[in-house]
Amino acid sequence: MADTYTPPVYGTGVKATIQRLGGHLAGMIMPNIGAFIAWGLITALFIPTGWLPNEQLAKMVGPIITTLLPVLIAYTGGRMVHGQRGAVVGAVAVMGVIVGSDIPMFLGAMVIGPLTALILKYVDKFTEQRTKAGFEMLVDNFTAGIVGGAMAVAGMWGIGPVVRAITDTAGDAVGWLITHSLLPLASVLIEPAKVLFLNNAINHGVLGPLGVAEALKDGKSILFMLESNPGPGLGLLLAYMMFGPRQLRPSTPPAMIIHFFGGIHEIYFPYVLMKPRLILAVIAGGAAGVFTFMVTGAGLVATPSPGSIFAYLAVTPKGGWFGVILGILVATAVTFAVAAVLLGFGRGEKEEPAVDPAPSAESAQVTEAGTPVQDAPVRDASAQHDHEQNGRETRARSVPKEA
Repeated sequence: MADTYTPPVYGTGVKATIQRLGGHLAGMIMPNIGAFIAWGLITALFIPTGWLPNEQLAKMVGPIITTLLPVLIAYTGGRMVHGQRGAVVGAVAVMGVIVGSDIPMFLGAMVIGPLTALILKYVDKFTEQRTKAGFEMLVDNFTAGIVGGAMAVAGMWGIGPVVRAITDTAGDAVGWLITHSLLPLASVLIEPAKVLFLNNAINHGVLGPLGVAEALKDGKSILFMLESNPGPGLGLLLAYMMFGPRQLRPSTPPAMIIHFFGGIHEIYFPYVLMKPRLILAVIAGGAAGVFTFMVTGAGLVATPSPGSIFAYLAVTPKGGWFGVILGILVATAVTFAVAAVLLGFGRGEKEEPAVDPAPSAESAQVTEAGTPVQDAPVRDASAQHDHEQNGRETRARSVPKEA
């Protein structure tokens, strides 16, 4: 389920709704990361510009990216909504989106898989009370086939063109940024969306297909690096470790390991959400990293999935080490510096002062010699009243009565 890969979301506000949506998108991508890694390794090794060029083995690259990965995403999304039946109809329906487009349809798979499963779920609720005993299997198979086939047609004629138009618009926007040397500005949109757990939708739904097209033409693409750079997250966690709230500092070293070496970027998103002003730090770091990639001509041959340093190095083309590593280091340093300033270098993150235990009655009222302490505070109002009353009675008895 999606909540296996992202922190649980509570509430019904806009932010909670967006985070919950991002969690479901992550739930469709994360179980299939192994397939993305397999595709990335095959691409890095066997394409003409790879480490071990092989024309025969390179034929696997296209079918995996255009067919297998979208089917897996739709299958997983359908399973999240309606179990195995939802998974099957989601995989059937996505074929219409795939056949009706010539680009990798990750975003289309994220839409049509869960949608088809949801429709079948309502159909099953309608038919289960109206199906006579002995006809359950027949009805179930026919309803699944009809829903899956109908949604495949709808995907080819309806959902596919819409997703393709969205992808083309995003591609034109990215192309405009590249043409005008403004690609670092993409971080202004990408980094806030990542923090709301939309990172997989951005990376695999928009930037990934655009990067594939560019990599097939040029042998590498900078678009694979816009969202997946682990530098901003590492810099933010380093700043938290040194200048963040003291009770959170011990949690940052394992988070850094999971993020930088494991590639699970979601681990640092809650740290930003706890102090929203830190979004400025990751935007600055992401833009600085992209600018460094542009200046050095860096690029990757496939999506680094997950976005760990190991995945980055695995899909780096020959001779591209310097630009890739430098961009990660620059992004880390800039994010750390800006986050440190926004955190006030830890000046406002002091520990809570310890509360001293209340002194005992004996120690508060007498000294070691047994002499009453003159300036000891009387902590109980009733005790003070009784003390004053006793004093008045003693003085009254000491005054001789008149004859």
